[in-house]
Amino acid sequence: MNICKAVGLRISNLLLEKKMTLYRLEQKSGILHGTMMCIMNERNKNVTLKTIMQLARGFDMTLLEFLDDKLFTEENIDLD
Repeated sequence: MNICKAVGLRISNLLLEKKMTLYRLEQKSGILHGTMMCIMNERNKNVTLKTIMQLARGFDMTLLEFLDDKLFTEENIDLD
């Protein structure tokens, strides 16, 4: 899977885990709705480090905590 799909899945999992809405995440992270929809619907092929940092902040976690998931292992991410 590509990085954008992994980020989208991580967002979905964390929203469920933290009982948070996507709207609330957008508000807390400062990510625009259109950008969030591109991530969630896999219309982007890449996600910037800045966006991932904003997502982590929106979830009240560090960047490392956000990325600490099996979705982001070398075996799961296609870098091509």
